[in-house]
Amino acid sequence: MTASIAAFLGFIAAVAAVAVTGVVFKPGAWYERIRKPGFTPPDWLFPIAWTVLYLMIAVSGFLVWREVGIAGAPVAFLFFAAQLVFNAAWSPLFFGAHRPDLAMADLGLLWFAILATILSFWEVSVLAALLLAPYLIWVTYAGALNAVIWRLNGARPRPAGTV
Repeated sequence: MTASIAAFLGFIAAVAAVAVTGVVFKPGAWYERIRKPGFTPPDWLFPIAWTVLYLMIAVSGFLVWREVGIAGAPVAFLFFAAQLVFNAAWSPLFFGAHRPDLAMADLGLLWFAILATILSFWEVSVLAALLLAPYLIWVTYAGALNAVIWRLNGARPRPAGTV
């Protein structure tokens, strides 16, 4: 196996590890019962959108790695790693802990980490940076959704009919 194939598989593995949190911490009954805004997408859309986004994230990181390696863009890859960490934290905070307030704080950090990654990647590969633009747009939308859910339900929402 060549170094490029191994690196690409490494980027796929990194984003797959992040995606696992979304599999472990699913919406579930709690999410079904809390109040949500009218612009909430159907549940079936999330896995499709995230599969495409995760693939784009992996390809983006790989393209920069292929151009300069991690040592050639250490700050860019620090931002890249940070956005993966913040991404992985959101599902446990929102769906696991039922804390849209903490998830919102995480989303703010995630948004800035994605933007910093885009700006850093732009210097190396415009295509790599552009591949992250839909991710930033989706996280912006997710932030609006998260914020309204927080406003409608409070910091620790309880399903209707519970005390």
